[in-house]
Amino acid sequence: MESMTSSYPATLDVEYPDRELSRLTTFFRIFTVIPIGIILALLSGHNSMVNGDAAVSTNYNGGASLFLATVLMLLFRQTYPRWWFDWQLALARFAMRVEAYLCLLRDEYPAVEQDQAIRVEIDYPNAQTDLNRWLPLIKWLFAFPHYVVLLFLSIAAMICVVIAWFAILFTGRYPRGLFDFVVGVMNYWLRVVVYAFMLTTDRYPPFSL
Repeated sequence: MESMTSSYPATLDVEYPDRELSRLTTFFRIFTVIPIGIILALLSGHNSMVNGDAAVSTNYNGGASLFLATVLMLLFRQTYPRWWFDWQLALARFAMRVEAYLCLLRDEYPAVEQDQAIRVEIDYPNAQTDLNRWLPLIKWLFAFPHYVVLLFLSIAAMICVVIAWFAILFTGRYPRGLFDFVVGVMNYWLRVVVYAFMLTTDRYPPFSL
């Protein structure tokens, strides 16, 4: 399973902050994230604020409009334009920077363009050779078992973030075990979103962090 996960065409890497994190910005994180969260919501076509791992799926691919447009391009034109892919990749990277900041994984304020210490890589597909033109119609349904698993994992991740909040306030450090688990859940979300909504791969996501 580890080899399948490592070779999956979508990966997330968050550099562990091996130093003391800012207690001040950690304490007020729910407020300091609001301005950049609003920008992300506007870019994603959202009317609501980004709110934890459960919101990742729609933030990554810019909402239903981008998803439907991608489905139609693959279905009728069997093409995935590079500029369209680049836009979605840039949006996914921005969303992950905001998500990592909200989850206290990093204390640098999310940049609009720079990757900072959060790296998201998604392989660009050849639509005619790598993608089945009909699968986009039902991929979201095939991914249903993952939604159930991610529901429970996301609840656990939010609990870990709350525990980490207290840990950072008292020690200045994010416990490494909690950090790895939260990043693993975010990585899991990324693979499911790339498969079911960004539609850049037909490889079924592994059930693994």
